[in-house]
Amino acid sequence: MGIRDWPSAERPREKLLERGAGSLSDAELLAVFLRTGVAGKSAVDLARHLLQQFGGLRQLLEADQPTFQRELGLGPAKYAQLQAVMEIGRRHLAETIIRDPALQSPGAVRRYLKSMLRHEESEVFGCLYLDNKHRPLGFEALFRGSISSANVYPREVIKRALARNAAALILCHNHPSGVSEPSQADINLTLRLQKALGLIEVRVLDHIIIGDGEPLSMVERGLFAA
Repeated sequence: MGIRDWPSAERPREKLLERGAGSLSDAELLAVFLRTGVAGKSAVDLARHLLQQFGGLRQLLEADQPTFQRELGLGPAKYAQLQAVMEIGRRHLAETIIRDPALQSPGAVRRYLKSMLRHEESEVFGCLYLDNKHRPLGFEALFRGSISSANVYPREVIKRALARNAAALILCHNHPSGVSEPSQADINLTLRLQKALGLIEVRVLDHIIIGDGEPLSMVERGLFAA
């Protein structure tokens, strides 16, 4: 029996319109995106199969194109659509933090930084540059490393802060392992950058570490004072 034959309250699209996207399971959300199934599988059945094959929604969303297209029912058009949807989400988060002062919406800032870095397979260090009223000027991924570390050069961070005419910034990097706990090297780097940037009167407001769960704020953890 196809989805069209299901009671309307159980169809993913109708359920989304009636109850909101938050009421749908991962498989139902994916089915709305897929729109159609394949021979012998409804869109929901296909979605469940894909989630099982990839190991979850995040793994599916972060799959590269060859891996994505190995699965039945997923071609280049679907891959392009998915990348477009994800980029729309990132830009929406970016616009959210641009509309509001960063320090008044720390949750939005963290969600934005997580959307920029969590999918990275290697460690990436970046900066969110802020003006003198702590409004975002832009984000840059400055250094890329291995699965466990990235070399960060204070001279380049200073150079980019001056180029952006930043008065303050928020440091961030991801932990591909998914564990957001800071290492002693993370703490030492933060203090070194804070000292170096202080010489050009640029404040380091925080250092956010991105893992699987809620991003970790080193200032809130008491690891350094902004």
